[in-house]
Amino acid sequence: MRERIQRAIDDLVASGSETGLQVAVRGGGDTSVDAVAGRAAPDGRPVTPGTLFYAASTGKGVTVTLAHVAVERGLIGYDTRVAEVWPEFAAHGKGGVTLRDVLQHTAGVPGLPADVTVEDMCDWERMCALVAAAEPWWPPGTRTGYHAQTFGYLLGETLRRATGRPLSTLLRELVTEPLSVEAEVFLSVPESLLGRVATQEAGPALERPPTGSPAARATPAAVMPDAAYANRRDVLTADIPSAGTMSARGVATMYAALLGHVPGVALVSAERLALMAAPAFSGVDQVMGFPTTWAYGYSLYRPGGVEGRAGSTFGMIGVNGSAAWADIDTGVAVAVMRNRFAAGDLTAVETVGRIVAEGGR
Repeated sequence: MRERIQRAIDDLVASGSETGLQVAVRGGGDTSVDAVAGRAAPDGRPVTPGTLFYAASTGKGVTVTLAHVAVERGLIGYDTRVAEVWPEFAAHGKGGVTLRDVLQHTAGVPGLPADVTVEDMCDWERMCALVAAAEPWWPPGTRTGYHAQTFGYLLGETLRRATGRPLSTLLRELVTEPLSVEAEVFLSVPESLLGRVATQEAGPALERPPTGSPAARATPAAVMPDAAYANRRDVLTADIPSAGTMSARGVATMYAALLGHVPGVALVSAERLALMAAPAFSGVDQVMGFPTTWAYGYSLYRPGGVEGRAGSTFGMIGVNGSAAWADIDTGVAVAVMRNRFAAGDLTAVETVGRIVAEGGR
């Protein structure tokens, strides 16, 4: 598997369709891949296994994992009402929204003000106040809609209020330090580590949704992620937990730990793992406009086009073409990072997913 993945990513970089790539695979036994290709920056600095990549919504999988570990530790419950710990959120009839609703994207508050700025996004108190004051688009818990940007603040502030600890502190204490990946997986990157972050280079731009559409109201043009957004120092160093910055090996280790493959570290029980990955809510996405099914905060997307059991594969993909996922039945965790910001291009993810699903044959 290692050799086939290396050849595949070398070919993608040589073709010009990728700038830099990083792939990690973790599983039971001796399954371990750390493959890199290409450059991390315009100056020719090569990608290494320790390079950090802005990973867009792949970071949601990290925030969601933190929530499940907090539930496992008894710090909060799935049926905890958000307003119990964050009273301001009860405005406009949102008092019944639970952590379960947040994880399933059924809370009903995917929208942002049309004039929101990137500077606003970097201001935790400002963004949480906007989310708390939002009027729901539908009765909470009755429909689903991708909370592209509000998800992180909604989930993050709920966890912060419930535990009394800032989100990045909580992530370090409950997840990354026990796994020895505290220098590999971040919601906000410490200033001292910015030199390890790969420079995102612009590929084909994502087509903007029509003005006034639900998708445009959820992510106004000014805060739509692209290469320039991903390279901003203030974005990288702020807690914007609908996204994240990480290495492939770091986030693959996190997913491997959920599968029970990291000796001495039990993030969740086997019973909770099965619950986390199971299909939980289906419906027409009120933001994106197509049918969707969510697990408990994770996407059920299975890279590589190989059929499998519903409730086995769980993870998240990023708009920039990054992804991280795990498969319960095969016992394998995978992560793919890239720094060519070609929105929606999953060629590398699909290629790696197919090789992994085929066992590297």
